[in-house]
Order: sequence, then C-alpha cells, then structure tokens
Amino acid sequence: MASFSLVHGAWHGGWAWDLVRAELEARGHVVHAPDLPCEDVAAGVEAYAARIPAPDVVVGHSLGGFTIPFVEARTHVFLTALLGGTGWDRVFAPGFGETRVRDDLGRSYFPDAADAARELQYPAGEAYLAVRLRRQAPYEAPPRAIERPVYIVCAEDAVIRPDWQRHLARDVLGVEPLELDAGHSAPLSHPGELAALLDALA
Repeated sequence: MASFSLVHGAWHGGWAWDLVRAELEARGHVVHAPDLPCEDVAAGVEAYAARIPAPDVVVGHSLGGFTIPFVEARTHVFLTALLGGTGWDRVFAPGFGETRVRDDLGRSYFPDAADAARELQYPAGEAYLAVRLRRQAPYEAPPRAIERPVYIVCAEDAVIRPDWQRHLARDVLGVEPLELDAGHSAPLSHPGELAALLDALA
C-alpha cells in the first residue's frame, strides 16, 4: 500500500481524478486529490503546494507539473505535464486554445463547455464534466531539481505535443518516458490503464 497525491491541471479540480482514485483505492492505496487555488490571481506555487498532502507518490497532470516538484514525495510522476522553467516554445498542439478567452483579471476559461470537452479530449461519456471547469489565473513556477522523476507521455495528446513531452522527459528530466495510448485527459478516458501504471510505481 502507498499514498498518492493526484494534482489536477488548469481549470480543473480534484474531481478530475475521481475515476483513477477509485481504481487506486480498490488496490488498497490511500489517495488524496485536492482542489488547487486556480481562480486566485494572488496564489503562487507555495499556495498551490500547500494544498497537497506529502505522499509516497505525487502525480501532476498538465499544469499540475508546475506544482509537484515543490511537494515532498518519494516519486514525482509527470502525466502529459509541464515543468517550470522550460519555456513555452512549441509546447502546445496546433489549434489548442482557440475557444478560450480571458476575463478582466487575466484568468483563462472556456465560455462553452462543449468546446472545453472537445479541446481537452474528454471521452463522450464524461463530456458533461466540463461544466465544472473553473477559471485559471496566470501561474508560473521556477525550476526545481527532482530526484526520482517519472514521465508518462500521452501519445494521442492534442493539447501538449507528444514530441515535446518526450523531449521534456529525456532532455530535461533525464528519464525514458512511459507511454500511454491516450489523449490529454487520460484520467477520464483511461483510468484503469493509468491506475495500473501508477500502481506499478508505488
């Protein structure tokens, strides 16, 4: 048995991990999936990291990759994730973000839930969850060394380019990535396969 902290990406909440959480708990693990302060324009990486219990394994999805290096854990798993200090050049797939807008505080959001579900590659059966998406305040994090990183590439990702993910794993983190035949929202589309990968890392 191990403890996991599952860290959601931009616009989401801990609910995005519900299917994976159930799979891991069925395997006997203790799982935390906190809500991060993504709507708070004053919140920095310290405020984000403070929401996350220190586990054996911390998993960051997408923008969650900015936060997990600041969480004490035995293993840090990046799932189709970003990493602070690596820049934004050629990160995103062509067309991603075309339906997003920003409010007067600079927070990005999707006015139409159907557009959000499509752009974020929600499976049809979970598309209704897009109505729960929140506004995401601008958020950056500095680079930080990680002793035991793992990177999971989502090979069908239409948000963060898979080739960029492989570059981040090999050239920045210095590890050979694991591969999952999934789009960006793997916690919703492939919860069983993802949980099996995480269970093997526990």
